[in-house]
Amino acid sequence: MDSSSPKETSAGSEKLHKVLARLGFGSRRACEIMITQGRVQVNGQVASIGARIDVSSDEVRVDGKVVGVRPDLVYILLNKPAGYISSVSDPQGRRTVMDLVTESARVYPVGRLDYESEGLLILTNDGDLTNLITHPSHGVEKEYLVNADREISNRAISQLRRGVNLEDGPTAPAKVGRISETAFRITIHEGRNRQIRRMCEAVGCKVQRLIRTRIGKIRDPHLPQGAWRHLTPAEVLSLREDALSSTSFKAFSNQKGS
Repeated sequence: MDSSSPKETSAGSEKLHKVLARLGFGSRRACEIMITQGRVQVNGQVASIGARIDVSSDEVRVDGKVVGVRPDLVYILLNKPAGYISSVSDPQGRRTVMDLVTESARVYPVGRLDYESEGLLILTNDGDLTNLITHPSHGVEKEYLVNADREISNRAISQLRRGVNLEDGPTAPAKVGRISETAFRITIHEGRNRQIRRMCEAVGCKVQRLIRTRIGKIRDPHLPQGAWRHLTPAEVLSLREDALSSTSFKAFSNQKGS
C-alpha cells in the first residue's frame, strides 16, 4: 500500500470517523456519512469508511480544509489585561501573557496585542493554524472597542471606514460603529503593528483604551480579565474556516483592483 494512503491497520492509529467526532464535526455516524460523501481526504486521497489514521503524522482535510488532529495540540483563549507583553519572553523583564497561563504544553501567542491593549488573544502550539491566521493573504476579522481622548467626528468615522494612509501603506476599509461621542467599535482584518492606534492618530485622535472583543467568530464577554480557557473544537474549526475563506481580504483585493 502507498505510504501516503490512509492507514487501515497501523498499530497505534485511530479510526478516522472517531477522530472527526472528537473534533466536533458531529456524531460518529454523521462523520461516517461525511466520509462516504467524499468530503474527507487523508494525505491527499479521498478517505473510505473504516480508514485509520496516524494522528501524529497524517494530514486530514475536510471539504478541502486542513484539520489539526494531533492529540497534543492545545488551543487557548486568554482575556489579556493591560501591562502584559504578547510574547513568550521579554528582554526588558516585563510581564508576558505566559505569566497568566498555566497550561503545561508550550504554547505561543497568535498575533499580538500591544502592551497597553486588552482583550482576546489566542495561544496555541498548532503552527499550521497560527500561519493561517497570521498570514497576510488571509483575513480573519478582529473587532475592537476603542475609547478615544476626544469626540470622534463623523468625518473621522468615514475616513476609518474607507481606509487611511499610514507610513507603511493604506489600510483596508474598516467596519466602524459609533457607541458614544468618544467611543466606537472597529473591525479590521489586517494585523499591522499598533494598527488601530495609528489609524486613530491619522484621523486626529488618540486611543485612551483599546479592547479586542472578537477574533473571527469567537467572543467571550464572560471571560474575566486575566483568565483563560481552552477553545472548543467548534471554535477551532471556525478559525480555520475564517482564515481559509478570507472573505474580507478578497473583498478588499477586488475593490483595490477595480
